[in-house]
Parts: sequence; structure tokens; C-alpha cells
Amino acid sequence: MRNWITLTEAARQLGVQPQTVYAYVSRGNIAVMPDPQDPRKSLYRAEDVAGLCRKKQVGRKREALAAGTIFGAEPCIYSSITTFSKGRPYYRGRDSIRLSETATLEDVAAILWNARAPVTFESGDLPLQGDERGRQCAFTSLAALAASGHSTLGRTDSALHVEAGRLVALVAQAFGARRNANAQMTHERLALGWGQDRDGAELIRKAMVLVADHEITSSAFAARITASTGASLPGCLLTGLATLSGPLHGDASGRVRAVFDDVGRLGAEHVVAYHLQSAIPIAGFGHHLYPDGDPRAAALLAVLDPPRELTSFIAKVVELTGLKPNIDVALAALATQLALPRDASFALFATARSVGLLAHCIEQLRVGKVIRPRSRYTGRALEDDHPASPAEGGETALDPGTLDKNRVFKAVER
Repeated sequence: MRNWITLTEAARQLGVQPQTVYAYVSRGNIAVMPDPQDPRKSLYRAEDVAGLCRKKQVGRKREALAAGTIFGAEPCIYSSITTFSKGRPYYRGRDSIRLSETATLEDVAAILWNARAPVTFESGDLPLQGDERGRQCAFTSLAALAASGHSTLGRTDSALHVEAGRLVALVAQAFGARRNANAQMTHERLALGWGQDRDGAELIRKAMVLVADHEITSSAFAARITASTGASLPGCLLTGLATLSGPLHGDASGRVRAVFDDVGRLGAEHVVAYHLQSAIPIAGFGHHLYPDGDPRAAALLAVLDPPRELTSFIAKVVELTGLKPNIDVALAALATQLALPRDASFALFATARSVGLLAHCIEQLRVGKVIRPRSRYTGRALEDDHPASPAEGGETALDPGTLDKNRVFKAVER
């Protein structure tokens, strides 16, 4: 193989446009040298191009593996709800960062649910469980509804939208939202319940729009699995929120809040030094989807004014690690600035993300397939078969390689 190839040949082997080859070069993925025959042109290292081609093939193989483990015929979950472009999330093609400037959670619900009419969040006669408001109230209230809820099968989108709106209102109320003549929107109701003024309500509104959905997260996938079985909307939402509650997902802001507590007691310098010297990752910094920084966090932090020590801490972490704050830092900073209840970051996240989870549930219903992954068995060796003798009326044992594949497949699917 030649050591160096032309731009045209490199682009052909990679199956990309010349601009993409230039991008690979700028990132250091492909070495380049001047063409001895024509100084105006360049040559590209053939070995580097071949290596990139191999990586692309491996990616396709992994995608094919995903097809066999989730649906058996599709490489991924197709969705028209949320996607990412140029480091920003889009809700059905709408820039979510730009939407956060003016939209309400109700506006975003109408977009994500693809609703034909304006969406309202009215709980109606849905009961709350327990006397205290908080996470336990939200989860137990949804669990009670899930135990007696109606299947989602055979229902129109408009009917599901009405029930979904009631569920979002229920979750908000469970976390302390209150209503009066001046508090009609969800962010206003939460602000009233948490003792905030109009400025506080505006910050809550912006934060909720920013976190309403984030494509196929683990909680969205869990909710979609439940929805694929035809379970009730409360059951689907409860599945999603239970997954969201993990400290590596929606409750990550709680870990950040704990770090903020340390900053308040010990100072920013001490906390940063301790984490770096101990090689302990600092919660809330960096995001695998946003190598250049989480735009949701940037949009929210831009309108916040947290205590000076927290601002110093965030700046120090960015300076020393190169990692930028993600949305968990922004939510924790919001809760600290407004002196919200201890679990308010999760409450705000869970209420807003309920809109996205319900959007995924409703979309999954229209797929018409049960999500049923398959496992690759890694346990102990199987026991030998002991076939019954012909005299006992049993079947003759077959070599596993000659078993009827359809019969085996039907057995494991039950």
C-alpha cells in the first residue's frame, strides 16, 4: 500500500466530503504533507485513513449488535422528540436554549407532545398520598395511580395528553406547588409554594424549560420499555422518575449540593485542592455529550448570581481541570441562591422531565412493539439432557445444534 494518498482518494475511502477530511487533519487524526509533484496540493497518510475506516466499520458492527439486542430489526430507537446539533439540544427542531428565554413548561409540553391544542396542567381530582410534600409524596401518589390505572392501548393522543397534563400537575403539587389567582403556570405555582417572588419564578421557569427532555436518557429508555407493554401512564411515568432519581442521573444535583455545603464550610480553595489531591472527580463538571460545555448550564448560570464563594469555586474548577459546569451545577446553584428546600433541585428536574418522559411514552406507543432485549448467557455450564426412553413415550434427545430454532426462540420469549 502506498504511504501517502491524495485528498480525492482519502475522501473516497472514508466515504466523506473533502471538508471532513480537513476536519480529521485539524484534529490530528490524519497526518498531511505537501505533494512533491504539486506544492499547491497535499497528500494524506494512507495508514491513518485506513485506521479511521476500521473504526467506522467497528461502529457499524456495534450498531448491528444493538439491533439484535433491542428490537431485532432496528439499529437504535427512532424518535422525533429531541436531538443534538452543534452542541445544543433541540426539541422537535426547536432550539431549547432559545426556547428557555421565553417559553413556559406548558409551551414545551405542547411541542414535545406534538399537541394540536394548548396544554394545561390541571390535576383535577387526582389524590396526593401522605401529608408531607416531597419525593415520597410524588412517588407514592404515582404508585397508587399506577396500581389502578388504565392501559394506554387503544387511546387517542388527545386523551393521553389530558391525562399526562394531570400527572405533571400532580408531580408539581407533590413537590410543593400551590395555586392562586396569580399563579397559573407550573413555574409560578412552584415559586408560590417555595416562597419565591416574580424574579425567582422566572429563574425556575427557565430551568424547567432547559431540562424538560434530553433525548434517550436512561430514564426515557426505562419509561419507553414500560410504555411498550401498554402499561398505564402513571406506571410509565413512575418507572421513568424512579430511574431519574439515581445519583448518576437526575439526582446528581444532590451530590453537587453536598459539595457546595463543603465549600460554604471550608472554602473553595480547600475543597478544590482536596478533590484534586485525592483524585476524586468533582460532581457536576464535564458532560460526555458536551465536550465544549453544557449549553443548558451556561444559559442558566448566565442569569444567576449565586454566593461569591460558589462562583469562585466554579471558576477554580474550570481553571484547574478544564471541565466546565453541567446542568447539575446550575440547578444546585439556583437552589442555593434562592434558598430553596433541600430536595428542590431534584423536584424541579423531576417535574420538568416528566414532560419529556411522557412524550417518550406516547411516542413509544405508536411503535407497536414490546422492547424485549436478549441476553448473552455467561453463567455455569448447562446440565446434560436426560431424555426419556421411547418406552416412556418421551422424545429422543437432539443435539443442541440440531434443535428447531423456532421452538427454542418461542420458549425463551415467554
